[in-house]
Amino acid sequence: MPKFYARRRLSILGALTALIASVAVLNGPTASAALPTPVSAATARTYLASLTVATENRTGYDRDLFPTWIAISGTCNTREYILKRDGSNVVTNSACTATSGSWYSPYDGATWTAASDLDIDHLVPLAEAWDSGASAWTTAQRQSFANDVTRPQLLAVTDNVNQSKGDQDPATWMPSLTSYRCTYVRAWVQVKYYYDLSVDSAEKSALTSYLANC
Repeated sequence: MPKFYARRRLSILGALTALIASVAVLNGPTASAALPTPVSAATARTYLASLTVATENRTGYDRDLFPTWIAISGTCNTREYILKRDGSNVVTNSACTATSGSWYSPYDGATWTAASDLDIDHLVPLAEAWDSGASAWTTAQRQSFANDVTRPQLLAVTDNVNQSKGDQDPATWMPSLTSYRCTYVRAWVQVKYYYDLSVDSAEKSALTSYLANC
């Protein structure tokens, strides 16, 4: 075979190989899901500007006023649903309990292989929601908030990191992994906007500052 035709054949084969590879990437297994993608920084800044600024009031707060966890899909409750969503190669038993898998915590960059090492964080904490408007909601509304798998509100993270966060807002606590902070504040503002929750002045100042760098 003349060299010209040989080179042409190799070139065509190379192009076909690249095309097949690109199709495989597009149609292959998707990466494990995580937090629903929050609104853009520009949209978050617009949302933040529209939020009511008010002093927080925790009078009457009780975590039990936010029922968790509820059935989400089949035998899976909210915690189990998020563990399956946020993990890689998660195996569950008939009760939907995760028996194996791998979880990456975007707050601190740690990876875990035991579900017991993960908490499901309410990105906007339940107490924070109460302070900023949820005290006026019905129990059904608070249950919907506490189990919201549609908005960027629930996330599997390292348990002791979640416990150190507690009920703090971005004025006093942010993920130690700085590369995740933009995602975190965009999600925070989106959730507050969707649920018509207020922000206090220190919280708004912190959010404004972080969003300016997104």
